Amino acid sequence: MTRRFAPLLAGSLALACSRPAASPPIQPVPADSSPAARAEALAEAAAGDLPEMDSIVGPLRLSVQYPAANAIVEAGDSTFIFGTTATGDAELTIDGAPVRVAPNGGWLAWIGLPRDSVMRLDLRARTPAESQQLTLTLRRPARFLPPSGRTWIDTSALAPQGTVEWPASEFLALRARATPGAQLRLVQGGTVVATFARDPRADDVAWGIRAFDRDTQNLERGIADDRYVALVRGRALTDSGLVLEAIRGTDTARAPWRLRLSPLDSTPRVVELADDPAQGGDGITIGRAHPGATYHWFWPGGTRALASGRINGDLRLALAPGLQAWVPAADAHLVAGPPPVALVGSLTLTPLADRAVLRVPLSERAPFEIVERDRELELTIFGGVGDVNWIRYGQEDALVSRMAWTQRPEGVRIAIHLASPVWGFRTRWDRGDLLLEIRRPPPIDRSDPFSGLLIAVDPGHPPAGASGPTGLTEAEANLGVALVLRELLTEAGAQVLMTRTTDSAVDLGARPRLAETAGAHLLVSIHNNALPDGVNPFPNNGTSVFYNHPRSIPLAAAVQRALVQQLGLRDLGIGRGDLALVRPTWMPAILTEGLFMMVPEQEAALRSGEGRRKYARGVFEGIRAYLRARAAEP
Repeated sequence: MTRRFAPLLAGSLALACSRPAASPPIQPVPADSSPAARAEALAEAAAGDLPEMDSIVGPLRLSVQYPAANAIVEAGDSTFIFGTTATGDAELTIDGAPVRVAPNGGWLAWIGLPRDSVMRLDLRARTPAESQQLTLTLRRPARFLPPSGRTWIDTSALAPQGTVEWPASEFLALRARATPGAQLRLVQGGTVVATFARDPRADDVAWGIRAFDRDTQNLERGIADDRYVALVRGRALTDSGLVLEAIRGTDTARAPWRLRLSPLDSTPRVVELADDPAQGGDGITIGRAHPGATYHWFWPGGTRALASGRINGDLRLALAPGLQAWVPAADAHLVAGPPPVALVGSLTLTPLADRAVLRVPLSERAPFEIVERDRELELTIFGGVGDVNWIRYGQEDALVSRMAWTQRPEGVRIAIHLASPVWGFRTRWDRGDLLLEIRRPPPIDRSDPFSGLLIAVDPGHPPAGASGPTGLTEAEANLGVALVLRELLTEAGAQVLMTRTTDSAVDLGARPRLAETAGAHLLVSIHNNALPDGVNPFPNNGTSVFYNHPRSIPLAAAVQRALVQQLGLRDLGIGRGDLALVRPTWMPAILTEGLFMMVPEQEAALRSGEGRRKYARGVFEGIRAYLRARAAEP
């Protein structure tokens, strides 16, 4: 079996990374340099200004930390693999190609993958005293394999499958992957119910490449010649005898299509949403713009909307003309009555010590959306009809400067202008009224910025989490950094709320809820990174900070600058992420990804007290810079 290997080192040798001004950048290595020279240069870039790694010399124990034996690798022609030899004096090869071994025995390789469904890699390690050999068997999904000579159908690509309820007046797209140039048709009981054409959409780019790969050449894509699409409307289908046929010449492939399609008439179906707390939910139903898409809307239990379709466990809601949302069908139940049309009454603002509460009276608990800007919140009541005769501000308040409402095609829009940048907000139903609670920024003393603040520190994981070449778990590394951060914050005068202080698992959703319930002013979640299969870790490792809401951008940027200064690693910048730990709306929240667990030099730093302190110091200095900047704002 012939294997084609990509280089075991990074393809790009432009190694300049973000480092303190006093440190000169690493110079690019000439392309004709030896593999050993390239490996050392890459190791220097990955080490940044981290503590020097301890050297370990001892018995040889070759092992692979990732991927596990017989794992399914979601990658095309190349991926990474890492593990340890347990000793730094070992030499290692994978199918004969050399791999650099770090002084502590850890190693990381970028390897080419054979175009087979079952792949076997030959790993050999030796020291002056002994040698070991290991065969690693991996598997890959069918979609990464070249097509066979015969006519074929990829049954995993048939969509949709399962149970679908769809308006009889709307087209439903059926998508399939099969032999290029074939004729595709869907047949039931000897009758052709749909014929397919080539799908004009461009090839998909793997989510990991799209999110984490810095090489834009990997984003190139064309029009796939093995993707097909058909449209059906007003037709009932059952999965009994429903067959897709791909015909090419005299060769025909057939595959069952597990689809039960029921057309819906025009009778309104009103549902009420409730993510049942008794079943472990938090009473908030999540809305998405498409099934499986990122979270976008957050509706408290009791919200009512018009259901307009269903695909398996996803229910489609009609918010406004041309605007739809998808929610878990398990969070919705049918209620009697006509489609909700919310009459929006006069607005009342009540200033409180730590917040201002806007009461929006509604005749129906309609779905809504809040768009956050620097000093403005924009509330849209979908399908709302305005009867806002009065806008009452109550006592003079330094937080809300003015409010206004307009009638829009999608509903009633209410603009709340603030005198200072948004710190946080949240919503809840009070009988038929929607309450929007706008958090008052805490007083910050520029000379003593931590005084009086409660800061929630979350050591990310367990459960789950990444691990490094020598087996250090992310949960352990995160906790070590977080405990040092707690010490720094406490010494500076802050109160600190830890979501965990031991290695016990804490539910993901419970962490931000704990911070909100306690009234934390900031939430910082400590993590260390890993990459998905198929993304080269050598040019793509570094430091990054993630946020979700605009108010958290200044905090993320300040912490990112300080972390890069402390760690000296490549500056990957800040990014918005749909991450549970940074979605709470009651305070600015960020998630740090200081180092990469999979890189031997960075894993070793996280094992050391000095490395953890540098990481924690970067987060601390970033928070302090952010608070001082907020204190200086008018």
